[in-house]
Order: sequence, then C-alpha cells, then structure tokens
Amino acid sequence: MKFNDKLEELSASELARFVRSGKVSPKEVIRYFRQRIETLNPGLNAFVYTKFDYAEAEAEKLEAMLARGEDIGDFGAVPFGLKDFLPSKKGWTSSHGGVPSYVRTDDEDSEFCAAMERAGGISVGKTNAPAFGFSGACDNVLYGPTSNPFSLKHNSGGSSGGSAAAVAAGLVPISEGSDGGGSIRIPAAWCLCYGFKASIGTIPQIIRPDGWAASHPYCFNGGITKTVEDAAILLNHMARFDPRDPHSIPRPKKDYRQLMNRGIEGMKIGFTPDFGIFPVEEEIASICGEAAFSLANAGAKVSFIKPRIPYTVNELAELWCLSISIDTAIELSLLREKGIDLAGTHSDELPEAFLYWNEIAAKSDIFDYYKFNTVRTAILDAQEEIFKDFDILISPTTVCPPVLNSESGETQGPEYVNGIKLERRIGYCETFIENFTGNPAASIPAGLTKSCLPVGMQIIGKKFRDEDVLAVSKAFENIRPWRQYYEIARLRGSN
Repeated sequence: MKFNDKLEELSASELARFVRSGKVSPKEVIRYFRQRIETLNPGLNAFVYTKFDYAEAEAEKLEAMLARGEDIGDFGAVPFGLKDFLPSKKGWTSSHGGVPSYVRTDDEDSEFCAAMERAGGISVGKTNAPAFGFSGACDNVLYGPTSNPFSLKHNSGGSSGGSAAAVAAGLVPISEGSDGGGSIRIPAAWCLCYGFKASIGTIPQIIRPDGWAASHPYCFNGGITKTVEDAAILLNHMARFDPRDPHSIPRPKKDYRQLMNRGIEGMKIGFTPDFGIFPVEEEIASICGEAAFSLANAGAKVSFIKPRIPYTVNELAELWCLSISIDTAIELSLLREKGIDLAGTHSDELPEAFLYWNEIAAKSDIFDYYKFNTVRTAILDAQEEIFKDFDILISPTTVCPPVLNSESGETQGPEYVNGIKLERRIGYCETFIENFTGNPAASIPAGLTKSCLPVGMQIIGKKFRDEDVLAVSKAFENIRPWRQYYEIARLRGSN
C-alpha cells in the first residue's frame, strides 16, 4: 500500500477519495477490512456472516473501471454492512433477526443496498439484529448479543446494533440501519455514531403485498455513519420518488451535502431532556443539555422547552409495542398457514415480550387501531405546537447509557430509571415518538459518561426539512467533533 494512514480512521467518503486518488486500490481496501473483521468480530459479534469472495470480485470490477478512467462513485470501493433483518441483498439470506426457523433467501435489494451499490460501495456481509427488530437492544437466540466497542460487556443498542458496532469499531465505515422505533438512532447513540432517519416519504419503502405495512408506526431505511457528510451523501443517493410507495412524495432534487454546510445562525432550537414524560438519568440529561446549548456558539438560539404530551411514557411505549406487532402478528398467521408455527412449535426462538405483544395484536379490534391513531394524532399536535416557535427540537436519544449484555438471548433495557418502572423493549428510548409522526431525526454523539460509555443526542426537524437536521448536525460536529473517541472503541473492542 502507498500510504501510512489507518483506513479504519477514515469516513466512507474519505476512503472513497483515497481510492480515487490512487493511494489505495479497491482490492487492497477489501483485504484490509477483511483482516479487521476476522480479527475483531469474534469479540464484538457485529457481523453474523461475511461474503469476502463476492466483495473481492466486486473490487476487481472497480479496478477495471479505474483503469479505464471511469468514475466509480461517491462511495467507490467502500465496504459496507447490511442488516440481517429484512431482505437487503437479492440472493443472500436473512434470518429476521436471528430466528433460526425463519432464515430465508432475499428476493430483493434494500434501498440502502441499492443506493450504496449505485455509489460504488461493496457489501461485505450481514450485521446482527434482534428478532423481528422488536427491541432497543441487540440480541437473539441464534447469534447472541452484539457487544459495545466501548465496553464489550455492554450492549450495542438495537435494533441495528451490529451495524453501529461495526462502524464504531472500524470494521466498515458505513452500514445499514432500519428504524421503526429508533433502530437507527438508538444503536448510533450507544456506539457514538451518527444515525439519520429521513422524513416519511423521502426514501421509498416498497413493501408487498401490503404497501402500507410500514405506516403503523412509520418505518424507515437508512444508514449509520461516522460523519454527517457521509449521511448527507447517502441521502443524496437514497432520496427519490417512487409511486409504488404510497407515502413517497415527488420533490425537487436536493443536494444534502451542500445544504448541510449552510449554517444555522438565527435558528431557534428547543431542548427538552424528557419530553415531559421520560425519566432520564441525571448524567445523560446533563451531557445532552450542555451539548444542545453549545449550538449557541454557531449562532443558534437555544431554549428549554416543556412539551405537553397527555400520556405517560409507558402508555406510549406499550402502544408502540402493540402497533409494531400488527404486521408481525399477520406475518406469523400467514406462516402458520404454510406450516411454520413460529409462535408455537418454535416459540423458544422468540423473546417472551415479542410473543406476548403479537398475541395481544392478534386479538385486537378496529377500535384498538383507532386508539393508536388518536394517540399519535395527539403527539403530532403537541409536537407541531413546538414547531410553531422552533425550527429544531433536541432531546437525549436514550434515557440511560448502554445496558449490560444478558446471557439469555434477550437483552432488554433497564427495568427502572429514577425509581420509575419502564416498559423494557422501547420505553427507555426517546426516539419512537418520531416514528409515530414521521419527522426527520438523527442521533449525534454528545459525549461519554464518567464510565466512558457513549451518549447520543437526538436532533428532530420539521417534516420534510431534513436539511435542517443535517445543518444542525454539521454545525454541532464542527463545534464538538467526536471522531477522536473511536480510538477508545478500537482499543477496547480489540481486548
């Protein structure tokens, strides 16, 4: 190789620029990260399987393109991970989050995979996730928990936990996430990465036979990155109109990479530690509050706010559990008709909470669905009241730092925070509110606790103002860069 730099320290776009400049070849890139994955993954359990022969063959194609003087793309030769949950690469397999009896061959590419490949990226394998993505932690009975690179005894967060751990530990510079309650933002927070969830209708979700399946709550595809720039470039490639998605909205093409640098002078930002309902550990609230108010250094006007949400955190968390289970209950019923009784014969492969909520969802009626929509309407109204006076809303991403891994295959969130009993699948995450409403939101690294565990701060924008979230994120990254902390993750993740 023709350089002294450590490739794992580079962002995805920086690595691609290295390749285009001739400092490193595509095959050298793949072999370099293959060695890192083979060395470090046994301790992290971020990747559940890899496809290095495929990756090297793709790298060879890119080398031929470079030899012909052709453009290999914004992410040319960048290795990336795919989430082992829903289908993400045609011909590969998905386990639906470590469910042994539900391993299937993917029949299509995810939007993330297609966008990365259009930009020249190379998929190297699939990353760990909890069963059916039904958790803010990353663990399952097939593959076990994914460890946090900052502390291997702690969890990476979920559901896109394998992807976040892989990025933080330098196994790949960018990886897939999907988000139905915070599954991009939660692991990004716990692994000190940047996780961006776009507005509803920005990135198409093509689901069949039910095209509306990802609407209760809204579910999203996206990525987990080291930098805001990489997230903006990714959004440039993922944002598009597709009439097959009933929520997809035709809009003028935007250059999010350019828009992220437009500055935030005069922008009005409201900070809430708890949305008025979440119990938050004091250290988390303090770190996020200090981080939010530092945006005043970029010219923003930051104020404390008190949202008025007329429900308790557990009422909302339980409603999320019910709503996200509607489609899985249907899926389990359809599988039974095909002779696969996951909830019966194979119930030991699934978490107890998942089985409980799927049974509740299966017994629900139209008035339960009506209640869900009326509650999410009240949340939408409460949030829009805030956006009458503010451009951006900021909160902690989670109310606590990463939790310890369990040995049972069912790592969960804390049972109590500040003496308040919480629903343990999602109740400790201040993220799922934005899946009820569909607003753009990101988790950005706010700092480390005294125990050196990551803390994420959530940045929420007005609907369809994704560029505002990116601009505030970039301003914060300029004020308080976090990439130096990845050295801690690399050191701890290798031990």
